[in-house]
Amino acid sequence: MTLPDLALARELEAALAWWQAAGVDCDFADDATAWLAETPLAGAPAGAQRAAKAPGSGAGAAAVADAPRARIAAPPEPPRPLRRDLLGESPPADLAAFREWWMSAPGLDTARLFPRLPPRGNAGAALMVLVPQPEESDREALLEGPQGRLLANILAAMGLEERAVYVASALPCHTPIADLATLAAGGMDAVTLHHLALVAPQRLLVLGTALGTMLGAETAEGLREINHAGIKVPVMASETLEAMLHVPRLKARFWRRWMEWSATL
Repeated sequence: MTLPDLALARELEAALAWWQAAGVDCDFADDATAWLAETPLAGAPAGAQRAAKAPGSGAGAAAVADAPRARIAAPPEPPRPLRRDLLGESPPADLAAFREWWMSAPGLDTARLFPRLPPRGNAGAALMVLVPQPEESDREALLEGPQGRLLANILAAMGLEERAVYVASALPCHTPIADLATLAAGGMDAVTLHHLALVAPQRLLVLGTALGTMLGAETAEGLREINHAGIKVPVMASETLEAMLHVPRLKARFWRRWMEWSATL
């Protein structure tokens, strides 16, 4: 009788123990196996559940793939910004008081690296132009750079004198990557609407479709009229001056829309 080779037996036993410790306790097959397949949902066909439990079974992987998968939960909504009463108990009663408040109110700081710039014009203007913010290069006056020169050319083509136009920005200073919707929800929309009520213009030109939130709407695209504080103002919205500078065809689009809009007033 031949005794087994104890050294070989120990080597086989050690090899099996190593593979078990590594978590490999199944044989291999030529068919692909969904080792990381999701567990079938409750209510899935019984055949699919059994097939999914059988390691090394290609049919099980196919059954799992065909079984209904759990819906991925939607990410939680970001917290809403804290809304503040920026105007306070005694809002500015006229444009002179508003300009002074606009330049000094501490709650309006959106970018401390850039200066605040006041609006310009008079109450009852034939046209109020609202832009998102001052230009990055503005230091002494609102829109004194390329955007301002473009606006001046537009107003000249419209046949409007500067004294007949009120030019304002929704933010007091240039704010890189400004989130207008968040700022509006934080209370700047009330400031913009109060500003509009003090100006009481005959028409409002909004240069920036994202400014709708500042005027109480989701977007400015569909905004045709604002009824606030007892005044009704016709509104036309278009792309920003910056966009027109970079995409010349937007200037032609703006002019066509202006002509059509003006003809209806």
